[in-house]
Amino acid sequence: MKKLTNKGFAKGLKLLIICIVIILLMKVVDILIQKILYKKDYSEYVVKYSQEYDVDEELIYAIIKAESNFNPTAVSISNAQGLMQLMYSTAQEVAENYGIFLTAENIFDPEININIGTIYISQLMKKYQCLELALAAYNAGVGNVDRWIREGIIEADGSNIENIPYKETNTYVRKILRDYKIYKEIA
Repeated sequence: MKKLTNKGFAKGLKLLIICIVIILLMKVVDILIQKILYKKDYSEYVVKYSQEYDVDEELIYAIIKAESNFNPTAVSISNAQGLMQLMYSTAQEVAENYGIFLTAENIFDPEININIGTIYISQLMKKYQCLELALAAYNAGVGNVDRWIREGIIEADGSNIENIPYKETNTYVRKILRDYKIYKEIA
């Protein structure tokens, strides 16, 4: 067996230090990339309305990321509007119930859109008592989710959420849950 010399020890120590520095740099780069990909724009409104309506702010960020990727002027093919991609009729109903002045123009205002969207997801979470079902209803509508439960396609406790018959909604729920988890990890 070869005896370890001071020179050999120094080389090994240098190599170990270089490896540790590389690992730490990789971790820092990973965190920076996640913070770029998982941004938290409009935090003043997300924090304010998340607290007001008792919804986890990371969930609101995940919804905004999936719905509009933080584009306040986004409009979907189905005419959902703004950061949280609200259907005007749904937004109008929520706004009327909460005394919020809503117009076809100000639905794109980040504060109004986040306020109404946060109220709406809060209502869905209270109705279903299950995040997965609330997200499915946010995407596909309450009528569809209620029908799927009634017909036994999905369970009222969300235990077989993978059976959501709309591929878009099925993917949507999984995407939000994944992004929500990531937002919680980098919070």
